[in-house]
Amino acid sequence: MLTYKKIIAILCVLSALTFTACKKQEFSIGDLVNPTELTLTATVIGVDPTNPFGNGTGRVDITTTAKNALSYNIDFGDGKSEVVPTGKIVHKYTDPGTAEYNITVNAVGTGGILSTITKKIKVFVNFQIPADILLNVTGGTSKVWVTDKNTNGHFGVGPADQFAPIWYAASPNSREACAYDDDITFSKDANDNVFMSINNKGASFSIGAATTFYGFGGGDGCYPINTGGNKKLSFSDAASASTPAQSTRIQFSVPGNGIINFGTGGVVYEILSMSDTQMHLRNIGADGNSWYQKLIKK
Repeated sequence: MLTYKKIIAILCVLSALTFTACKKQEFSIGDLVNPTELTLTATVIGVDPTNPFGNGTGRVDITTTAKNALSYNIDFGDGKSEVVPTGKIVHKYTDPGTAEYNITVNAVGTGGILSTITKKIKVFVNFQIPADILLNVTGGTSKVWVTDKNTNGHFGVGPADQFAPIWYAASPNSREACAYDDDITFSKDANDNVFMSINNKGASFSIGAATTFYGFGGGDGCYPINTGGNKKLSFSDAASASTPAQSTRIQFSVPGNGIINFGTGGVVYEILSMSDTQMHLRNIGADGNSWYQKLIKK
């Protein structure tokens, strides 16, 4: 039987628990402090009287400082950004030629409060196509390539973070005829500029996800895609996460609609492997997947 004292003790415990449960919890994140005196310096490496926009490496030494900043979010203006806690970084621009970029820094204070500063720079990138790639692609002057339709994996697809067609690799002669009859000519001029022209015999193959990119509608199939005449290609170091074991680490972009022998909606092609007679390419399509094509010398 419960005694009077035990009943009192139980009521006291219940009262204490109820008080604890009902008590409003209070949190404090401290004062919200806005970063102040934000500065940004961006020094293009190799600038001198004969190289006003740098030595061609594309490297820029960036330093940003502020009072009460916890970290810095830096947008380099080339589609890339990075969180830089120290405020110091050397960034490498890769697009060949001379171009202007807006570097924007968001200094982050307590509570996520931001202070922003922007600086415009002009950078020269002197990318030289490796001699073996240049020779193999163009034959020294001009070379015609066609789809390697007799090889497994001449047409394939896989996830964007991989470098092989692990989802699908076409067996020999298994695709549409319009994907096999294109003549793809790579040529170079006296200054080692590389050009590409395509004779698609009136139609090119497109994956369904990319047909609107080429001005059509529908699924996988052959379409009267305009291949765009003789186009100057832009070569650079590969922007992907490939390793030298997976790729040559060289890429080129195709102006206009970017099509080569079949369309994916991609315009940048990484050269996975290259020889005098064989070329294996990878690009990211409109569907976000990695697409593969193999060419051989005609």
